[in-house]
Amino acid sequence: MGIGIIGSALEDVFGLSSQALGLWQQRSETIASNIANADTPNYKARDVDFREALQKASGESSNLQLATPSEGQIDSSTTTSTDDLKYRVPTQPSMDGNTVDAQAEQSAFASNMVHYQASLSFINSSIQTLRLAINGGGQS
Repeated sequence: MGIGIIGSALEDVFGLSSQALGLWQQRSETIASNIANADTPNYKARDVDFREALQKASGESSNLQLATPSEGQIDSSTTTSTDDLKYRVPTQPSMDGNTVDAQAEQSAFASNMVHYQASLSFINSSIQTLRLAINGGGQS
């Protein structure tokens, strides 16, 4: 069996799971940045649009396109694929222009860590299954 075939098989096993793990990590870094800047005037809270980023990573495209009925509106074809961060809609913006809600960010961070751990557990389970298959089911 050639190296290319093995690499392709591993990509099939870990491809989307490893990409999801990377997105959960990026989201945790973004939320941590929001929490760290909770008292920074005019700081705008951001978050990863996980669904959109995962669609891009898996090669799927959304069937819905943004309509631009008049000149000057945002054209969906000009968005960059490297920036999956979106601004959060504030529930109660502060007087200094900061849009970070510390409690909501902490809740989102905890939820994100559960998803991160679940993705990591899935990858570890896949590795253990591969080891078992390679070792012949533990038979000597």
